[in-house]
Amino acid sequence: MDLASFKQDYGYVVLVGTGSILLNAYFAYKVVRARRQFGVKAPEMYSDTQPAFNCIQRVHQNTLEMSPHFLTTLFVGGIMHPRLCSAGGAIYLVGRMAYSYGYTSGDPSQRRFGEIGSVGFLIMMGCTAAFAYQLLTR
Repeated sequence: MDLASFKQDYGYVVLVGTGSILLNAYFAYKVVRARRQFGVKAPEMYSDTQPAFNCIQRVHQNTLEMSPHFLTTLFVGGIMHPRLCSAGGAIYLVGRMAYSYGYTSGDPSQRRFGEIGSVGFLIMMGCTAAFAYQLLTR
């Protein structure tokens, strides 16, 4: 592979993508730990009697649901704007952590603090749209 075809700053994009994998692994670990703590056996996704478990599981599930969108916009938008897109990705990941902290705090409405992640996602969407525009108009 010819690395010269990538901007050197694309390494930041790869690091943020790797960070998302680590964050997802941490959320998965929290679900495994919560299954033991609350006695929720696999393959049950949610519990009828343990709402605290459901909050932990929901953080992980929602993160998985958003992963394809996150990774696509990060890696595609980062081709043209690696630093800006990486910054957006980092903001998104911080938002995911705030979402997790709030959702599992005992008051699920506190997950709203994770909304800062939407700002990061919009930045990545903008980078992706700008890249698409450049491809279509060159």
